[in-house]
Amino acid sequence: MKAVIMAGGEGTRLRPLTSNAPKPLLPLVNRPMMEHVIDLLKRHGIDEIVVTVAFMANAIRDYFGDGSDFGVKIAYATEETPLGTAGSVRNAMEHLTERFLVISGDVLTDVDLSAIIDVHEANQAMATIGLAHVDNPLEFGIVITREDGSIERFLEKPTWGQVFSDTINTGMFVLEPEIFDYIEPDRSVDFSSEVFPKLLAEGKPLFGAITEGYWEDVGTLEAYVRAHKDILDRKVEVEIPGFEIRPGVWLAENAEVNPDATIAGPAVIGENCRIEAGAVIGEYSVLGANVRVRNDAFLERTVVNDNAYLGEAVRLRGTVVGRSCDLRKGVRTEEGVVIGDECFLGEEASLGSGVKVYAFKTVEPGAVVNESIVWESRGARSLFGRIGASGLANVDITPEFAVRVAMAYGGLLKKGTTVVTSRDSSRSSRMLKRALMAGLNSVGINVEDLEVASVPVTRFVMRRPNIRGGLTVRLVKGDPQSVAVRFFDEDGLDITEDVQRKIERLYARQDFRRVFPGEIGDIGFASRALEHYADALGATVDMSRIRAARSKVVIDYAYGSASFAMPNVLSKLGLEVLAVNPFISTAGVLRDDLDGHATAVADLVRSSGSQLGAVIDPDGEQLRLVDDEGHVLTHSESLLSLLTLLPGTLFGDRVALPVNTSQAAVRILEEHGIKIRWTKLSNPALMDAATEAGVGFAGNQSGNFILPGFMPGFDAAATLVKVLDLMAFHERKLSDVVAGLPRVHVVHDTVVTPWDQKGAVMRTLMEQSKDRDLVLVDGVKVLHDGGWALALPDPEEPVTHIWAEGSSADSARRLAEEYARRIRQMVR
Repeated sequence: MKAVIMAGGEGTRLRPLTSNAPKPLLPLVNRPMMEHVIDLLKRHGIDEIVVTVAFMANAIRDYFGDGSDFGVKIAYATEETPLGTAGSVRNAMEHLTERFLVISGDVLTDVDLSAIIDVHEANQAMATIGLAHVDNPLEFGIVITREDGSIERFLEKPTWGQVFSDTINTGMFVLEPEIFDYIEPDRSVDFSSEVFPKLLAEGKPLFGAITEGYWEDVGTLEAYVRAHKDILDRKVEVEIPGFEIRPGVWLAENAEVNPDATIAGPAVIGENCRIEAGAVIGEYSVLGANVRVRNDAFLERTVVNDNAYLGEAVRLRGTVVGRSCDLRKGVRTEEGVVIGDECFLGEEASLGSGVKVYAFKTVEPGAVVNESIVWESRGARSLFGRIGASGLANVDITPEFAVRVAMAYGGLLKKGTTVVTSRDSSRSSRMLKRALMAGLNSVGINVEDLEVASVPVTRFVMRRPNIRGGLTVRLVKGDPQSVAVRFFDEDGLDITEDVQRKIERLYARQDFRRVFPGEIGDIGFASRALEHYADALGATVDMSRIRAARSKVVIDYAYGSASFAMPNVLSKLGLEVLAVNPFISTAGVLRDDLDGHATAVADLVRSSGSQLGAVIDPDGEQLRLVDDEGHVLTHSESLLSLLTLLPGTLFGDRVALPVNTSQAAVRILEEHGIKIRWTKLSNPALMDAATEAGVGFAGNQSGNFILPGFMPGFDAAATLVKVLDLMAFHERKLSDVVAGLPRVHVVHDTVVTPWDQKGAVMRTLMEQSKDRDLVLVDGVKVLHDGGWALALPDPEEPVTHIWAEGSSADSARRLAEEYARRIRQMVR
């Protein structure tokens, strides 16, 4: 049998180590990753290999040649343009006329390849995929199999809400040549997202084989360091070059260690290394060939590649040093520092945690390089959370951060395009928006600034033909010390998780576009935005009908920017309006107490005899309603009231709702023949569903509602106007609607779940619930008689959320407690 080693990736997440070296040649304990893969193939009797190459292909060819020096025969297939995993293998099809195995050249593994081949042969499969259980499956393709090992479902690069298992695709396949009939030539084709789903759809024999042994995708800098530790802990069977002079310490040929030096181990000392007196080589340290360590140097959890020089009293902790680097006396680095090839660090230079120095750079003597590490220190799993990139103003979210994240976002757009920016009234947002604008301009992006504007007005302006994106900065609800930077696409919608990942990658690499002075972006200001917004909103309702109702309304603007736009709308509706807090504040004081102000509005409704009360949050997205009797509606009551009033006026036949919405909503809509489009709980998912044809309304149980006929984004002002229109249309008081609503019994709970166990928890829950009906839109929703339970891993915190609905409060609580108990038992 032949094997195909895929070695064409650029390894962008491993920069700066891969800035001038292909990823398969990165050393693991002083041997290239791909060499360890070749050793594994040889142990299983596979010595004919085809290597697919693209990025820096000559470097791979020069090192491995025809394979004779490594005891194998190697042929090469070169990609002139990226062809994807399947396309690159098809590019080598002239060498593959019989059954063959595919493996990545940038993994660390000792799995039993023969066992995968045996599974393939026993099932007479067309394709067999090597599978593994991992702690964090987010960056991999999840595979769900049946009891006989046949594959039931694929899910590529899931979010936490889509993690139904921790069983992932390892990128190791055994394939029959007939597979090439399913790979189109001359274009990029992927096995997991295109070829295998096509085989599955046609009922071809497609199987998974759970691998025994160690497997690590060495795709990130963290994984690179972790792989070294696992090798030294002997968790994986690979050859470590040199002689094991004592347990856990390997010394290669011609290495010199002064008797007064200390090697604590586990550690690897490469060929021709020289370690002087007083030097300490601490645990989990690896020195490449020809490394010189001067007296009194100290290394701990550090990987140093070939030909590096470490001067006197150098202190390195948790650091990776590239080839041919020169670190002079007293240099200090902290955890997470990565130094690219051929860098010079002058005497007493200091690099703070997480600093990355790209290849061929110079750090002057005494310099302090201290990039912000706030995200890492806070334990954030990713740059983005539920509300964008958020953190403490001027601590986590600094002007420096704002500039860089804007450069990363702008780098995804074409030079010369225009982005809308806005902010709330706080001083923090004002400062950070200016930094964002500077970052956008620096990568050639023009800015149309709204200054202070609500989020709905920002979205509205972004729907102009010349706009390609948007940014807004707002204080975080409930925490006036924190801010959030939110990003929008050209339709004014929150950017998708895929775009978030792209921004994160650019930000992490700090690989920003630079433009010439004549290409620097310009700044302009949107004209008549509020007037156009008011006109467009008024056109979506029957203003004459609302005027005829002659309603009295109490509106609390919560010191927010909605107070700019609403007077233009309300003046056309003939309403008698009592405005509360109708002016801008820089303090954001109401963000902590919107419920308290809803109570105040309720008192005003009762005393003034008004037909409706409302609180619009400072961002203009969340609406709290008060009926004519002064009852403050819960968010669930607001949603159900709107669903009750919508039939007869809905433009479409579907309503989009998150999967944790009460069954009461289902019953209300089914009575009128309206279908539900279930969505994930994330705001971008709900907004994306609102853009679909036939969806006439969308909302959640947090007071956020979407009127797609106006704009597919949350808009409290538009919703308030729509409520007035619906009340006039049905000639009903809101209190009568609320009185007729069904009782809702939904309970929410959380269970602490370590990050590395979330995938296993979801897989086990799926297995336990296989005999029940499941809804796998977001998390695992299990249907029960008279209710349901939903388990959903949190994307930001080490917890799993549980929602449960029952026919009574007690039954809902018992169901939630049952699932909480199950998950606690699963957590080790």
